[in-house]
Amino acid sequence: MRVALFVTCVNDALFPATGIATVRLLERLGVEVDFPTAQTCCGQPQFNTGYRRETEPLVRRTVRAFEGYEYVVTPSGSCAAMVRHHYPRLGGPAAADLASRTYELTEFLVDVLQVTDVGAYFPYTVTHHPSCHGLRLLNLGGRPRRLLESVKGLELRELPGAAECCGFGGTFAVKNADVSAAMGQDKVRNAVSTGASVLCGADNSCLVHLDGILRRQDEPLRALHIADILACTEEHPFEEHPFKTEETPA
Repeated sequence: MRVALFVTCVNDALFPATGIATVRLLERLGVEVDFPTAQTCCGQPQFNTGYRRETEPLVRRTVRAFEGYEYVVTPSGSCAAMVRHHYPRLGGPAAADLASRTYELTEFLVDVLQVTDVGAYFPYTVTHHPSCHGLRLLNLGGRPRRLLESVKGLELRELPGAAECCGFGGTFAVKNADVSAAMGQDKVRNAVSTGASVLCGADNSCLVHLDGILRRQDEPLRALHIADILACTEEHPFEEHPFKTEETPA
């Protein structure tokens, strides 16, 4: 099977390791991954801010970049939702065709590859934040949890108020900074209460918002994309600094 990786702007600019992890994970599962270099921003920030006319050229460019691929996979619920739900109204039949071929990573794994145990190993306690786009537009449901529950060594802890927005919301965080920060602090407070080492999610945009609060408050918890977790194995464990000393494998 051959797929195209839609890495997204946030991952390309700030979290390239998540894109690499996505490729490593898919290739481990027997998928051939291409990276169309013509891809740029999908237009979500412009569209969400009300600039439809400025969004349309980005829609046309994205459609051209992913022509000819049976599947387009992205480690971003918000960008997947942009393509799936808004592209058909912005770019006509060609954009609607791309929408039908675009999958968020966890739904591609569960629905298309039909796997939940991807052979991952991650010996840490984890709590999962389901982002708004994944919950409300993509209806990812329990897919991320099923994948996490199948990871060897991982202990999954329930996040209180999991369905509540973290407050990022793209340009909402810029236009309504005080409200956004307060919502983020509520989410962080709930995450810290679980005693987990890792706050996991499927959108690095949400996670960078929450991780900033965690670091400023010097909390013993860090945010990490689900792809980074699922890409780890016993042969290739997570290599960055440990989350908590007592949880660091010997």
